[in-house]
Amino acid sequence: MRLLLSCGEPSGDLYAGELVRELRLREPDLEVFGLGGDHMASQGAELLAHVKDLAVVGLLEVVAHLRSLRRVFDRVLSEVERRRPDVAVLVDYPDFNLRLARQLRQRGVRVVYYVSPQVWAWRRGRLDSIRKTVDHMLVIFPFEEALYREADVPVTFVGHPLVDLVRAPADPAAFLESVGLDPKRPVVALLPGSRPKEIGHNLPPMMGAVERLAAERPDLQFPLALAPALDPAAVANAVGSLPVRVVANQTQGLLASCTVAVVASGTATVEAALLGAPMVVIYRLAPLTYLLGRRLVKVSHFAMANLIAGERVVPEVIQRELTPERVAAEVRALLDDPGRRQRMRAGLAEVKRRLGKPGASARAAETVLDVARQSKKALDT
Repeated sequence: MRLLLSCGEPSGDLYAGELVRELRLREPDLEVFGLGGDHMASQGAELLAHVKDLAVVGLLEVVAHLRSLRRVFDRVLSEVERRRPDVAVLVDYPDFNLRLARQLRQRGVRVVYYVSPQVWAWRRGRLDSIRKTVDHMLVIFPFEEALYREADVPVTFVGHPLVDLVRAPADPAAFLESVGLDPKRPVVALLPGSRPKEIGHNLPPMMGAVERLAAERPDLQFPLALAPALDPAAVANAVGSLPVRVVANQTQGLLASCTVAVVASGTATVEAALLGAPMVVIYRLAPLTYLLGRRLVKVSHFAMANLIAGERVVPEVIQRELTPERVAAEVRALLDDPGRRQRMRAGLAEVKRRLGKPGASARAAETVLDVARQSKKALDT
């Protein structure tokens, strides 16, 4: 059996890697090729391009990368025609993958889409294109399933793959000591994002908040979770002389062990919710990108925890509101009110429940194999 897999971002690579692992348990001789990153490669997938060269944030930023993305697109189609996969799995990354789905449909390749485009937030008109090009949609958020059923798109809510992947350390105090922190002192974990562009927008106001909080409360500790794609030297330069400890490859441990977290909107907020970390969600885009996007986005919340809960469980500090003073005030409010932190944990526990039971990647793999077998059966007949 031969599979094309296409993802263009680090979170998609993580989910795709887990999917391939589950598929190989069922089809050991599976051949996988496509777009991804280290997680996919670790499961034996042949990469035509790496996510580090594909992940782009913002409408205007995408325009600047169109030529290189077009070359990747053409290479994928060339390999599709040469290898004829039994099924294609497209993971998130909709501006690229929905165009790819149309081309795959023209070539007779069945398509499973894993991790839905955010049609519930903006560009709902994409549902028509999805109906015409996608054989099965696998969604990871519970509120997405009804949307696709109403649009007559075959859909399965498989749950969120992070439910299986997020793990708290057995001994939070020992973990903090292992990364050079004092478990007896409050910890404010900093997660500014996973891409260089995000760091450029989110880190300066975050560091401004650290400067204010550290001056007020010398007992506070500020570990910064360094994402794999980030340049440690660039982050260290942005931190300067502030009392921030940069910690690599320990994001979940920091979230599970902190008193409060300041988290850039994205996959890390889902990790924080699953680990019950009281948090302040922040995000900033380039001003023109935000202005263009805000006209199109139709949601009452930005933070995924709030979207899943259907109410504001965690504070959101977005765009113009993202100032050092505002972030410091939100962190201070959580530090000073244990009852507020506990109420937030209760809300996050409900978010975790709604994200589904363990086994999302296994359920996704079963559907992918069903579609692939249908494709093979159709060819045989």
